[in-house]
This record gives sequence, structure tokens and C-alpha cells, in this order.
Amino acid sequence: MDAITQAKLFAIVCETIIGHADELTTLDQAIGDGDHGINMKRGFEAVAADPTVASKPLPDALKAAGMALVMKVGGASGPLYGTLLMTLGKEIGPDPGVDDAVRALGAAIDAVKARGKSEPGQKTMLDVLVPVHAALAADPGADVARVARDAAEATVPMKAIRGRASFLGDRSIGHMDPGARSACLMVEAVASVVRG
Repeated sequence: MDAITQAKLFAIVCETIIGHADELTTLDQAIGDGDHGINMKRGFEAVAADPTVASKPLPDALKAAGMALVMKVGGASGPLYGTLLMTLGKEIGPDPGVDDAVRALGAAIDAVKARGKSEPGQKTMLDVLVPVHAALAADPGADVARVARDAAEATVPMKAIRGRASFLGDRSIGHMDPGARSACLMVEAVASVVRG
């Protein structure tokens, strides 16, 4: 990935999350404490505001973005997304091939599972990240944007087991998980740049 593509990647991910902040907040108002979109927007605005982040070598850029999310995003999302990006940065090479990227993503997902003490099927961001990783591992040419959208949609009938939504019990059923939606948005944004 050249410097221009990397800068574009970071810019589009930030723009996508910031641009969908109201949607994420609305989703979170239904089953959470209503601040997911606001918090994610604040975190990604911090990443976008620091031009040195995207200009670093890819591993360092991911770590810096992850640290910004930990520092700026409130609730559980900051530590979880921060862990995802920081672990990706630790595991990925400066010029990764598909196999390296898939391996690094798997390690990052495992770190998120450990941090959140959660597994797929509990109505969280993992319900998007795990199917996306599985699809890439099986077929590097997989349409990960479609996989992510379908996986986010599949959280609607789930009952939340983890996070603020779990307090609602059965009332969490019938709503898309906001963390799954934000993960989907990130996957779509990355795919739009990497796949062209």
C-alpha cells in the first residue's frame, strides 16, 4: 500500500464513521445509552485531525489511531476499537499481503474477544468482524462489504448478552446492534479503498 492509498484509507474510514454518527446514535438509543455515534465521531475526528497518524508506516499508523480511540471514545467502544486497531498494528507488517492481513485481523479479533469477554452470537461488533475474517480466510477475494452488511443485519433478531444492551434482555431483540453497524461501516470503507 503506497502512502497516497494509505492516507485515503484512513480518511475514508474517518469520514464514514463521522458521517454515520447520527445513525449510530439512533441505533444506540434503542438498546444502549445513546452515545455510540457521538463517541465514535469524537474518536475518529481526533484521528482525522492529526495528519501525522496516516503518514506513519502502516503498523504505527494503526497503533496511533487505536490509541486515539482509547483516549477519546467513551464507553466500551473506545477500548474495544482501540484494542482492535492497536493489535492490528502490532501484528501486521508494513506492506502486508493478504495472508498477513488475515492473520493480523484474526489476532486483533481474539484481542477484542478477550478485552470484551465476549464471543460471536452475543450481539456485538464481533458478529460482523468474525464472519468477515472467516470469509477472507476462505477466499481472499470475498465480497467482505456484503458479508459485513449481512452480518450486521443478522444481529437484529439476536438477544444481547454483552454490553449495555444486555440489560434489556428480550427487549434487545428486533434492533441492529450499533457496534455491529459501526464495524460494518468500517469494513465497507476499507473495502472501498483496498478493492477499488
